[in-house]
Amino acid sequence: MSDTTINTQELGEKIVNVLKTIYDPEIPVDIYELGLIYDVFVNEDHDVKILMTLTSPNCPVAETLPVEVEEKVKSLDMVKDAEVEITFDPPWTQDLMSEEAKLELGLL
Repeated sequence: MSDTTINTQELGEKIVNVLKTIYDPEIPVDIYELGLIYDVFVNEDHDVKILMTLTSPNCPVAETLPVEVEEKVKSLDMVKDAEVEITFDPPWTQDLMSEEAKLELGLL
């Protein structure tokens, strides 16, 4: 494994840890465990692209949540730039939540 691979993987883990500090205002579970993060891409230049969704297109934080995600990820030393892309394809469902989130919300 090259240094780049390790750094990218390490950075990916750090990004996930940051994402786990961001909560949906309506549900007391972080956005990662909720399944709102579809993908995290990190290139060799440490530019980060996050593909995420919201619980609904009318989500009250549709304007602010992506900005919060971008800013928190950009605050990591190793990240050069971060971009969040919102998608509703596929639409979010409770099936995307982790077991932990389902337990937390009493859905199991």
